[in-house]
Amino acid sequence: MSTLTEADVTFGVHNAINSYTQALDTGRTDDIVTLFSKDGSSEIMGVGTFEGHDALRAAYAGMVPTQPQRHMVGNIVLTSWTADEATASSDLVFVLRGENGWAVQLVGKYEDTLRRDGDTWLFQSRKLSLVM
Repeated sequence: MSTLTEADVTFGVHNAINSYTQALDTGRTDDIVTLFSKDGSSEIMGVGTFEGHDALRAAYAGMVPTQPQRHMVGNIVLTSWTADEATASSDLVFVLRGENGWAVQLVGKYEDTLRRDGDTWLFQSRKLSLVM
């Protein structure tokens, strides 16, 4: 097995974050859940904290979009990493398309801890706080 570099870890973390966003915006609940470790958690400010696949599935099933939406995640920074665990911080702008076009609904910040499972990086914890 080769040694992982920071670039390898960064790529894996970015891939998990981007996969989460696209699955969330298209209502693919099972795909979202598979991005979390079995005991992983998601904390969404103002909504709740959900731990484990069953709780995550129930929570995200209730968030399936009813109109076009996009979670625009950027400024992703790897804040620490080893070969098996990484933390990252990123910014979120959430937009929704309504009668008058696209409009910003909220702005927030993600704080993530991910763990490596083979060649895949999974969320151990994902915390969203809103910027007021």
